[in-house]
Amino acid sequence: MEKIVIIPTYNEKENIGAIIKAIFSLGKNFHILVIDDGSPDGTADIVKELQQSYLGLLFLEERKGKLGLGTAYIHGFKWSLSKGYRYIFEMDADFSHSPTDLERLYLACKADGADVAIGSRYVKGGGTVNWPWGRRFLSKGGSLYTRIITWIPVHDTTAGFVCYRREVLETINLDQIVFLGYAFQIEMKFASWKLGFVIKEVPIIFEDRKFGSSKMHKGIVKEGILGVLRLRWYSLFKNYRNKVKNTGVVFPSVSRDEVIAKP
Repeated sequence: MEKIVIIPTYNEKENIGAIIKAIFSLGKNFHILVIDDGSPDGTADIVKELQQSYLGLLFLEERKGKLGLGTAYIHGFKWSLSKGYRYIFEMDADFSHSPTDLERLYLACKADGADVAIGSRYVKGGGTVNWPWGRRFLSKGGSLYTRIITWIPVHDTTAGFVCYRREVLETINLDQIVFLGYAFQIEMKFASWKLGFVIKEVPIIFEDRKFGSSKMHKGIVKEGILGVLRLRWYSLFKNYRNKVKNTGVVFPSVSRDEVIAKP
């Protein structure tokens, strides 16, 4: 049990079956955990039906109500850590992230020394397809704003296509990650960076969804703007590293190199 892809869903019946089959068709031994927030369109029922074909490979966690992207991923992180997975992925259900890029993120961590591998739209070789100008401006501008305010050396700070080594998620106190929307993606990268983990950006082409509706709304944008300022405040005037460091981890007092060297 080495690799698991966490896919949060809310009303993704048009996409969920196809993305699951696409990942398994890679033949790269990825497992999948779907976190469904009570989708009224029957997304969870589609996953349950597919579980019969992918026994021991496809898992489903159902939650009551739309509880937010951040809490879905944290739920998935804790579940995956408890099952012993070593490489834990975030991925959207709508094919905006190509399943064929999963192996590239994995190898960035497994073979190239990264602790966090980000599928990045904003490094050389990356880009977006079929995105309206406004969304592209908002996303790229948001990442630039985050870099300027926080000094984080990441070009695509809001990216939701990520591979984490388990040691990263064990070291971060996940209960101290406070943001629920896309600011969650920023805070996870910021926490990883502040804790000294190596972050690598892998160029990807991000294609806008063909089916279903976007989950972006004004509240998410506002959370991102204010959240970045809050992260900067903590990094300047409070010890953010101690705030998010999990003192109960398996390796609480060793260096990063010693952590990564553990079997």
